Amino acid sequence: MNETLTRTLSGLVYIAILISASLQLNSFLFLFGAFLLVMVAEFCDLVNLKKILPLTIAAAGYVLFSYFSVSKSSELLLLIATLFVSVKAVLFLFNHNKQSLDHTSKYVYLIGYVILPVILITKIPNADNIFNPKVIISIFVLIWTNDTFAFIVGKTIGKTKLFERISPKKTIEGFLGGLLFAVIFSVLIAKYYIMHPIYQWVIIALILSLFGTVGDLVESKFKRMAEVKDSGKIMPGHGGMLDRLDSIIFAAPFVFLFYQILYYVS
Repeated sequence: MNETLTRTLSGLVYIAILISASLQLNSFLFLFGAFLLVMVAEFCDLVNLKKILPLTIAAAGYVLFSYFSVSKSSELLLLIATLFVSVKAVLFLFNHNKQSLDHTSKYVYLIGYVILPVILITKIPNADNIFNPKVIISIFVLIWTNDTFAFIVGKTIGKTKLFERISPKKTIEGFLGGLLFAVIFSVLIAKYYIMHPIYQWVIIALILSLFGTVGDLVESKFKRMAEVKDSGKIMPGHGGMLDRLDSIIFAAPFVFLFYQILYYVS
């Protein structure tokens, strides 16, 4: 089986599992809990951390904060901690220092870059304890739209490198193409699928495109430091789970922040 066919079939299976699991709260939480444990294991491999404690922290934190309702103030504290690490990750991206991370920084990124964003993902479609599967499905459709058209446009007309030192194949043209098509799809989703105000989903599309691209670059930086091509091998033709979810885990805190703003101004 050639690589393109393997990649296509693997991707279709992944999409089918994600969408079908996202239709119901318990299966959604179970799937993302599994995703989290796989990503934690992959991240530990990238930064050379022993896995027992990180997996224990991830499992305990996920069960505590995703399966049980927490106060708005607790959610905001989780968000603030995550955003702090997001800023740290952006600074890390632009840092030319190639030395390995110290032990404390590894755990800071483990918690704020991997664990807390996944917890926040589970909160986004579950506002006011009413689970809306259309929200998470729409978010992933926009992520996939951005990634697909960024690749197509970049491959077709891309000439200007976006961040060549970290990701030589990404281009500014590809980034803008992905963003444009994500915005177009967000209008269609808002109007014909989720029935929310169009401006809300246009903003969400912009957030996902911008911060999703940054998240992809941040993960590429971790992989370059580890001198590996992929974070893992769980998805044939695609690499690891962290490779598949690097965009959404970085963008999710900012989408969650946007929802909090809507909540407090409404």
